[in-house]
Amino acid sequence: MSEWLALSPGLAGFAVCACFIAGAIRGFAGFGLSALAMAMLAAFIPPVQLIPVFWFLEMSASVLLMKGGWADADRRMAVTLFVTSSLALPIGLLISLGIDPTLSKTVALVALILLALAQLSRVRLPLFQARSGAAVTGVAAGLVTGVAGAGGMVIALFTLARELPARMMRGTLNIYLLGAGFLGLVTHLAVGTMTQEAATRGAILIVPTLAGVLIGRALFVPRWERYYKPICLILLMGLATSGLMRLALT
Repeated sequence: MSEWLALSPGLAGFAVCACFIAGAIRGFAGFGLSALAMAMLAAFIPPVQLIPVFWFLEMSASVLLMKGGWADADRRMAVTLFVTSSLALPIGLLISLGIDPTLSKTVALVALILLALAQLSRVRLPLFQARSGAAVTGVAAGLVTGVAGAGGMVIALFTLARELPARMMRGTLNIYLLGAGFLGLVTHLAVGTMTQEAATRGAILIVPTLAGVLIGRALFVPRWERYYKPICLILLMGLATSGLMRLALT
């Protein structure tokens, strides 16, 4: 297996474990797969090599979670979030070309941490509650994706702030991530990052990822739903903090 992954045996085993853990988080929370796996593996594998691999993992997880998630989701909200974020993404990419990338990522990640802290403190965020909140959040997510690659966290914050049932939040996130995956494939093909090595790694790491997703989904039972929001907010802060630490060390 390590030969197919083009990694040392020890690193290959660590990559399998990382994808399994990230898959379990995705299965329970509905997001966080790529961010968590990136936090665990970026010190050993260049992020530019990991991003196309994670495309396979995210898409396979989204397809697996689509059963049941489609019926639970607020589909209109998911489409609004996807369309508006897609329109704003090119603007975010253009902005990233004109400013210091470390500064832009730091600002975006700090903002995510502060917003998550506000929700944990039960501070109401009027923007997220407004009728136009989905469209505005989608635009913000597209911009943040362009400058920091963390747009999915913005969407997660929005769905949590809406105080929707946990199952609806997970389903809505899954539809958004599935749509974002198709957009990501176009991007990878356009810039040439979807290599044969990335495809091989992705095909192998799908197995432990989906095993984790199944376990995470099994843990999402009614008696745990009241803990869903605080767990997800803490997860968001942890992922954003790990991103800041990675920036500080590079």
